[in-house]
Amino acid sequence: AAAFLRAGWNVIAWNLRGCSEEPNRLLRSYHSGATDDLQCVLDHVPSHISRIALVGFSLGGNITLKYLGDAGPHADPRILGAACFSVPCDLASSAKRLESVLNRIYMHHFLKGLRQKVRQKMALFPGLVDARGLEHMRTFAEFDGAFTAPWNGFASAEDYWHRASSKPVLPNIQVPTLLVSAKNDPFLPPECFPESAARSNPNFHLEAPASGGHVGFSAFNSAREYWSESRAVAFVNSLLSADVL
Repeated sequence: AAAFLRAGWNVIAWNLRGCSEEPNRLLRSYHSGATDDLQCVLDHVPSHISRIALVGFSLGGNITLKYLGDAGPHADPRILGAACFSVPCDLASSAKRLESVLNRIYMHHFLKGLRQKVRQKMALFPGLVDARGLEHMRTFAEFDGAFTAPWNGFASAEDYWHRASSKPVLPNIQVPTLLVSAKNDPFLPPECFPESAARSNPNFHLEAPASGGHVGFSAFNSAREYWSESRAVAFVNSLLSADVL
């Protein structure tokens, strides 16, 4: 947000449901395919704003790509383009990768936060949340199957991963879109590097630098911006220049 403000953009930063340090008021939670929530944010952008750029990181990047792919030529006409980073665009393979010993510490801390969100839901909706086994869950397969899927209208964890992944709809994207994912990202297996979509869709650009980890890209410029922040601004500004010309 600071990088885009310095570049002269107005910025809207939105929190996913339940991620603003307070629970949302519905049983429904945030998830990787919540494109309707992104549409809701776009609907609230003032009408005098004529150009919009989308930027998404990790799960938010999947929502961004899924939104653009699902919408195709029917996306909000004000959207100039998008830049996304470290995106698990194939959710099933990414969930499997996160079960590895390499990612055990991350999963421990991530599930600790998710368990707290479930407890908040239990307090808000007594009798509607079945939390059996919550404390012993160690994988996304277990958590998504028990909570994410039923809370958000999916039949199972596998159904959720299939329907919420952005990878299948990348060929449908109709605005210039950049995806940057590091080859050493510990959360992204080869399935999350959609090279075929980048070759077949001239609107979709894939960059895979050797390093950067998961939303790392920590090479700083004089303004102390992450490389990914500067790259996002540069990509979007290039689209703005082309649009003016």
